[in-house]
Formats: sequence, structure tokens, C-alpha cells
Amino acid sequence: MLFGVILYFVLAVGLLALAFFAPAREWLVATTQHWWSRGLTAGSGLADAGQRRVRGASHSAGGWVGRFVGWARAHALLCSAGLVVVMGVPLAAGVLRVLFPASSYDHTLSRPVDERVADLLRGEMLVAPPPLPPEMFTTREVEQARPMTATASRQWELLDEGFRSRLLMVFKLMRETHGYDMVLLEGYRSPERQAALAALGPTVTQAGPYESLHQHGMAADCAFVKNGKIVITERDPWAMLGYEKYGEVARSLGLTWGGDWRSLKDYGHVEWRRSARSKPDDSAKATTPP
Repeated sequence: MLFGVILYFVLAVGLLALAFFAPAREWLVATTQHWWSRGLTAGSGLADAGQRRVRGASHSAGGWVGRFVGWARAHALLCSAGLVVVMGVPLAAGVLRVLFPASSYDHTLSRPVDERVADLLRGEMLVAPPPLPPEMFTTREVEQARPMTATASRQWELLDEGFRSRLLMVFKLMRETHGYDMVLLEGYRSPERQAALAALGPTVTQAGPYESLHQHGMAADCAFVKNGKIVITERDPWAMLGYEKYGEVARSLGLTWGGDWRSLKDYGHVEWRRSARSKPDDSAKATTPP
């Protein structure tokens, strides 16, 4: 590595000298002619001529040194800039070589990869779970925790494609990694339905029509299924632990979890704030994540 830097420096100095200094070019031509002549000289007469050329070149070189010093003094700024360029490139290359060894770019080396994101990037096609019986969404627990859930939309195809892929990955990881089966309570929400929910009061939602990412298919309310029943309440330790895992998985996939809001925490809610075209959902417009 050091030899390469030195060789680059020598070549760069020589090329700069030839490019900017006419005396250097003259000296190179004279020297080349001298050695070419010596190679062809076979007789003593040509040898004498070669010696005279050597003396002439030495005298010319001495004059070139004086002219170079004078030129350098007159163009000190240009010479300094050239020196910085010539010295800076190899030095920078050496520093980068130390900081980033070439082996670190070996694509065969193992690197920590978030397989959740990797699956999304590979475009894994996840299938939406089959719909649950409608009567499961009409129980007292569901109605108390989520008013009007019975009439909510649970059509996965109405969700934004990118958000849908992430939410399905959340469901998959919650089931395979943490042992929680999840259900979609509500996905897309019309402006009219948003207005109806807002009319129920701020404990239900603080977002009016077009103020929720539900209207763009980029938000969803979810819950757990246990023993054939939908479990929503946070008072259940099993459900609360599930919500915490749910928030971790959602965050790892770039989603915002309602449990991170400062007030009106919505543990079952996730959304994808991909675009500024919509305001944050529900209490997010009045609060910010901690």
C-alpha cells in the first residue's frame, strides 16, 4: 500500500511538471535525445558528441532549476493547490483504507439483518387471514372498547398496499415469534364514519373527517384472539404483554404504534406515516410520541 502511494506521488509530480513547466518538457526531450543518441553511438566521434550533449543538458538543467524557482515564487498559490491535490488523494486513500478495510465489502461476509424488513424487501406475498364470524365482533367487551366495531370495514384489499404488507408481516411475526393470533378490527374508514365516531366524544377519537390515516387505508385497529374470543382489554396481563410485543414488531417495520402516544393511548392501533398528505390519526394530532 505504501509503495503504491509513493509511486502515485512520483508519477503525479512528474506529470504536473510536464503539464505546467515548459523547461521540464525541454529537459525531458533533451535527456531522451541524449540517451537515444548514446544507444546509437558506436564510434568515438559520436561518443564525443554525446559528451557535449551531456554537458549541454547539465547546463540547461541548471538553468531550468533557476527558472523553476522563480516561477514557483511567482505562482505560490497555484503550486500550493497542486501540492494539496497531489498529496491529498493518496493520503485520503490511505486513511479510508485503514477505516474501511477492503474485506468489509465482501458480500459473502455475514451481517446482522432484520429479517422482517428483508422479507418485505424481497416482496414476500402474505395472504390475509380468513374472516372471523361476524358475531365475534358484537360482544359486550368489543363494543365497550371499540364502539361501532360491528359495522367497521375489515377488507384488507381497501388498505394501502405498502401498509397492508407491513400489517400482514406484523400478524405473521406475532403468531410465529410471540404466539399471539391477531385480528383486524377496522382498516379503511370512510369520512362519514369518522365523523360519526368523532361525535361519540374525545375518548373515542379526536380526529374528524379526513384527519385520520384510516381514510387513506394507512391505519388499522387490531386485537388478539384467544380461545375463540376477541380480547381487547388492557386489564388482561396476557393482552397487555401482547400489546407491548405488538408495538415492538410494528416499530421494527416502520409503523407508528398508538401505545406510544402521550394521551388517549390506543394500544391496538398502528399506522404508516409514509406521506404528509394526511394528518396523524386520532389522538396523534393532539399528542406526540414520547
